[in-house]
Amino acid sequence: MFADQKKSNTSSFSQQNTIAQGTTFNGDLVSEGDFRVEGLINGSLHTSGKVVIGKTGSVEGVLSCKNADVEGKFKGNLIVSGTLSLRASAYIEGDVQIEQLSVEPGATFNASCVMKGSVKELKNEVSTVASSQNNSSSEESA
Repeated sequence: MFADQKKSNTSSFSQQNTIAQGTTFNGDLVSEGDFRVEGLINGSLHTSGKVVIGKTGSVEGVLSCKNADVEGKFKGNLIVSGTLSLRASAYIEGDVQIEQLSVEPGATFNASCVMKGSVKELKNEVSTVASSQNNSSSEESA
């Protein structure tokens, strides 16, 4: 009789925060939801969601998020725990820490970049090479 009970709401954020074109925000933003930036942010934006910087959007400061899709301009420190996607019109300048990078032809990427997943693999590879060189040195001296 009551088989069609409504499912309880989970704590998902389906709403998207927007900084509209013509809007300037100075300060720090913290959220768990997604953001779309078509205006200007001077300061920091920290979210566990996705950030889209549209063609008219600009962020200057610190951006920390899960994923980012950039069509506009970013200048500062960018920390993306997932994938950073740069569209052809993107302009990035500063320090970038990411896990994955996708770049369309035409994007400008003037940044020092650290890829978190690659650093772990590189350290393991260097340790393996060093270990095998030590073993071969030991065998040659025996």
